[in-house]
Amino acid sequence: MATLLDPTAPISSKVGRAILVGAGPGDPGLLTVRAVAALKQADIVVHDGLIDPRVLDLAPPQAQRISVAKQRARHTLPQEAINALLVAHAKAGAIVVRLKGGDPFVFGRGGEEVEAVRAAGLAVEVIPGVSAALGCAAEAMLPLTHRDYSSAVSFVAGQCKGLADQDWSGLAGKGRTLVIYMGVATATDIADKLMCDGVAPEMPVAVLERGTLDGHRAIKTLLADLGQMVEREKVASPAIIVVGEVVNLSDAEDKLGRWARIAESVA
Repeated sequence: MATLLDPTAPISSKVGRAILVGAGPGDPGLLTVRAVAALKQADIVVHDGLIDPRVLDLAPPQAQRISVAKQRARHTLPQEAINALLVAHAKAGAIVVRLKGGDPFVFGRGGEEVEAVRAAGLAVEVIPGVSAALGCAAEAMLPLTHRDYSSAVSFVAGQCKGLADQDWSGLAGKGRTLVIYMGVATATDIADKLMCDGVAPEMPVAVLERGTLDGHRAIKTLLADLGQMVEREKVASPAIIVVGEVVNLSDAEDKLGRWARIAESVA
């Protein structure tokens, strides 16, 4: 359980601070040297749920480890409570490492946590990490940009304040790559949304599941088959979805559904 001190207590005479550290997509070998150095000096490690135990082991044995794991529709602590947790322990004089999957500033709510710590008059540092998109794509030999196929790449959340409220116009299509985080549960809706926006049903799509972790998979299909493929293959989070012609350059395994095979034969 998280140990929540009083965030309104006066600041300790011992200088505390918060360090937001990107843990990368999973493989400890993708940590930066600076991230490892921060972990080694931690008094408190406040970490996401998918952090590899080998990464947590880099912190001193006596450092307190606090999980604030989040799952779809269920959070151990709401974001406001996590902010208060960081502030309270830093005020008490601790070096608090906030260990976040991927990069703190890419769908990691790092900006909110930095604001909270700075508002409390405390020092805060951010150490970037390899984002899930970059790490998973590299493992699958999937270039997100390529001189012949894509000159732009965009990152969106597949479930964030309502999928229908998001405007993705122009983010996917010929010459562009779209990377979708947190999109497994809404894969069918995502495909429908993109096709309604004019993206071709035969646009290549890759789902990169558990990238850089044990049991990782890279699966390729076409946009119109995305939702059915996710269901057939029982894809589970964590996973990202990549939409664009660059997918054809990857090592992802082809999993073309019935619709996709019919479309290819007609073409």
